[in-house]
Parts: sequence; structure tokens; C-alpha cells
Amino acid sequence: MAYEGIVQDLIDEFGRLPGIGPKSAQRIAFHILQTESFDVQRLSELLSGLREKVRFCEICGNVSEQAQCSICRDPRRNPALVCVVEEAKDVAAIERTREFRGLYHVLGGAISPIDGIGPDDLRIRQLLTRLADGTVTEVIIATDPNLEGEATATYLSRLLVQPGLRVTRLASGLPVGGDLEYADEVTLGRAFEGRRVVDA
Repeated sequence: MAYEGIVQDLIDEFGRLPGIGPKSAQRIAFHILQTESFDVQRLSELLSGLREKVRFCEICGNVSEQAQCSICRDPRRNPALVCVVEEAKDVAAIERTREFRGLYHVLGGAISPIDGIGPDDLRIRQLLTRLADGTVTEVIIATDPNLEGEATATYLSRLLVQPGLRVTRLASGLPVGGDLEYADEVTLGRAFEGRRVVDA
């Protein structure tokens, strides 16, 4: 059933978000409409501020309100370890495990020929630039355990073969076909502990 005017427009907008189907979009819209305590003004300000204040870290590509994210600015992190992930949300998933104390590199997606996404569409060139000075001794490839993630991992493992650089992949235990962000902390933590060297 279609609603009139602004209600339907709102349902349509929520329905465009990933993982939100028509029924969920309708539920969210009606929750906002029917809950008097819901602060619509605050939501509006946050959404506006998101575009104005949030950017991507100039070093790793993670979300940040400054030129560099808090992880890249943290002197306690190990600069010799770089974990390569597809999206900024994967950084948050790995940080929850408290297993990893290195730095990150966010690719901004995965290689997917069917979607027209090739290596040049990802932040791979920036990764190679980061590796050029020899500070990094291990690159951990933590792409999603699905077709696109595996294709990206294979491409990177071949590209990154160089003396003095260890290239590893997270251990299995992560469900194949899944997304890193949905893995629980224990599984993801164990995947880090059991990471394996990638054979190019």
C-alpha cells in the first residue's frame, strides 16, 4: 500500500538504504511519526553534519572528523603492521576484537567485474605508496570471505610480493560468503591469531 505525500517519500528514502526492505522502511517511518519523544531535529542536524564534518582519513581512508583518523594519529599503534579492509565499517569490527594494534588501509570496496569495479577503482595505489619506504613489514589482507573479497585478496597477494614484506590472510573460521562486520569478536579475534602467509 502506498501512503500519501511526505510519508511515502520518507518510506521510499529509508528503503534506499542497504539492508532496509519496504517493511522495515515503513516501520522506521511510522516509529518516527508516532513517537513524540523522537528528536527529529537532532536526527536532521546529525545527517547534515555527517556530510559537512566527516571525511576520509588522508592516510588510511577510514572515516574521520580530522585530516587523519584517531588510529593513524595514535603513537601507540605498530606502524609495521597494516591491515587491509574493504570498508571503514570493517575497521570498527576489527577494533572491537582488541587483537590488532597496527594500522589500517581501507580500499573503499572490492574487485567486482560484474559491478564494473576494477583495481583502479580502489585505493590500491595509495597502499603501494604507503609500503614504499619499507616501514611496513606485514600486510594482513582482511577482505570479506566472499567471491569479491577473495578476488581482491588474490590480486593483492600477487601485487604485494616484495622482499622484506610478509603478506598474510585472516584464518578461516569466518563464514564463507559473509561480511566481516557481522562476525562476532571471538571469531574475528581467532581469525587474526591464526592468519596465514599468502602464497602468491
